[in-house]
Parts: sequence; structure tokens; C-alpha cells
Amino acid sequence: MGCNLKVMQKQTSPRRPRWYAIPARVLFVTFLLTLLSFAVSLLISIVGLLVVAKFQGATPDMRFAYRGVALPAAAITGAIVLFLSALEIRHYRQTKALAGIARASR
Repeated sequence: MGCNLKVMQKQTSPRRPRWYAIPARVLFVTFLLTLLSFAVSLLISIVGLLVVAKFQGATPDMRFAYRGVALPAAAITGAIVLFLSALEIRHYRQTKALAGIARASR
């Protein structure tokens, strides 16, 4: 029974972090969430423009939905996500230090 426990512990031990995967992961998450925020803010702004145009009896100017709402919202969200994803570097360094401590205590 003790042998099976050792095998299970060895399989569930966390992988060593890879430094070269961090920039790719940061850029991918930033791109994905920026694209998602652009799509959601564009949808909301188009619906809002259509409702306002319907009540005012005018034709909606959809350029405002892209340029005035969705693009700035996506840019701000992208900057925030990039900053928060870059904190992954701190997590990498912390995990590396804890792995070194765990190796030293064996």
C-alpha cells in the first residue's frame, strides 16, 4: 500500500514552471479577453444606439459604436488584462522559489 501512495504522490506533484511559456500565455489571454470585451461592448453599444435612434426618430450612426464605445473599451480592457496577466511572472518566480525550497528540504 505504501508503494502505491508513493506512485500517486509522484504523479500529482506539480510540474516545474516553464519560463518560456509565460509570455505566450500572457499574450494569448490578453488577446482573447480584449477580443471578447470588444465584441460585448460593440453588441451593447449597437443595441443602445438602435434604441436611442428609435426613440428620436433618427438614423443611427454605427461608426460611433465602433470608434466611440467598443474600441476604447477594448483598449482599456486589454491594458488592464495585460497588466494583470503580467503578474504571472511574479507567480512563476514564487513557484520557482517554493520548488527550490521543497528540493532543499528533501
